[in-house]
Amino acid sequence: MSLKLVFLLVALAGAVGIVLGYFFRVLLALSKKGTIESDIKQLMLNAKEEAKKITLGAEEEAAKTLKSVREELREKDEKVKKTEDRLIAKESLLDKRQSDIEKEVEEMKIRIGELREKKDKIDTMEASKRQELEKIAKMTHDEAFEKIVKETEIEQEEAILSRIRKIEQNGEERLENKAKAILTTSIQRLANSVSPDIFVTSVNIPSDELKGKIIGKEGRNIKAFERETGVEVIVDDTPGAITISCFDPVRRAVAKVALENLIIDGRIQPIKIEKEVEKAKGEINKIIKEKGEQAAFECGVFNLDPRIISILGRLYFRTSYGQNVLQHSIEMTHIAGMIAEELGANVAVTKAGALLHDIGKAVDHEVQGTHVEIGRRILQKFGASEEIIKSMEAHHEEYPYETLESRIVQTADAISGGRPGARRDSVENYLKRLGDLEAIANSFGGIEKTYALQAGREIRVFVKPTEVNDLQAFELAKNIAKKIEAELKYPGEIRVTVIRENKVVEIAR
Repeated sequence: MSLKLVFLLVALAGAVGIVLGYFFRVLLALSKKGTIESDIKQLMLNAKEEAKKITLGAEEEAAKTLKSVREELREKDEKVKKTEDRLIAKESLLDKRQSDIEKEVEEMKIRIGELREKKDKIDTMEASKRQELEKIAKMTHDEAFEKIVKETEIEQEEAILSRIRKIEQNGEERLENKAKAILTTSIQRLANSVSPDIFVTSVNIPSDELKGKIIGKEGRNIKAFERETGVEVIVDDTPGAITISCFDPVRRAVAKVALENLIIDGRIQPIKIEKEVEKAKGEINKIIKEKGEQAAFECGVFNLDPRIISILGRLYFRTSYGQNVLQHSIEMTHIAGMIAEELGANVAVTKAGALLHDIGKAVDHEVQGTHVEIGRRILQKFGASEEIIKSMEAHHEEYPYETLESRIVQTADAISGGRPGARRDSVENYLKRLGDLEAIANSFGGIEKTYALQAGREIRVFVKPTEVNDLQAFELAKNIAKKIEAELKYPGEIRVTVIRENKVVEIAR
């Protein structure tokens, strides 16, 4: 019984405690609520004060900004007004100037009209005066002009001739001195001038007894040799020599080397001939390659196709009028290079064009066409530049001069081929050239005698003084020179000298 009471009391005490705790909790919450509300009110008051301060500051700042903006607008308005005033003043000034110009234009029109009227009156007066003068003189204005010119020409003929001579002399002297300076410098700098090589086709033999061995039994050896080399072997009565004949200089060189080796060896038979010819071909091909490379290196012409070099080397065995073509090409390459330096042309292109200008001669007996056209095709086929082709194709005037380099190559060719001792010519060709020169001069009227002198370098023409006067002599010399240039081909230049003289003979008795 007492245990239940105790539990009951404990339970009652717990319930009372709970009630009391809840009550105290409520009181505590009510007290905290009042504190929070007071804090919130204080924060609201502070916020309002801060907002008021910010608002006042913003209003002050806005007032300042508005004031400055209004000030700027006012200043801009003043500037715009001043600009408008200036523009108005300028416009009024321009209007005034425009009106002044229009007045001046009107005045000029009036003056032009007056001048035209005066000019028409003057023209009419001049025309009437001219008509009156023509009636008095009984000739037209053109006839009078021609008569005055003729009379003046007759009266002042000596002065005119003197003036013409002076002008021509001064011009020719300047050009000739400049040309001489360039050409002389070029030739003088070419210290390694070469003499013409003549490749003979005869082979010396130690004794005439070898001629029988070379011919062989029933001509077996000589036939085999001719078949292998493509040449003709002439065994005649000439002591100590055998002649090789062939239009191909390379074949002729191969035959010569092979025959000399056979003579040294002493064993001359078809099998040995075949071996020696093959050996000689290899030696000649090696020489061709070496000569082509040496020529290109000596002249300073690089980056050429090896096939072009090989064809160039074949010129070592080619001659023209007794002049070795490869040596001629090397010589004129040096000359052309020096002239190109003096004239400011492309030296590399000029030297390449000069070195390769006669490359067509290496195969002109095998290919149809002129050596210039053959050379053009060779260079085009093996990738030579168009500038080099243009520089070499005009050296015989088969193609027009398109570049300065082409003219230099032609000039260098004439110098190298025309210098004394460079080439040999037959008597027939020499006499024909002289006859052609005299025939061209004699084709003109008023000619008395004509003489070709200095191996065709000068032609002297004697005219009839009664048919040709001094002025006509000048014209005749120019016409003869032009006809020679048009109809003849020649290295260098030909001087045309026209001589007109009067001889008066009187005998005192």
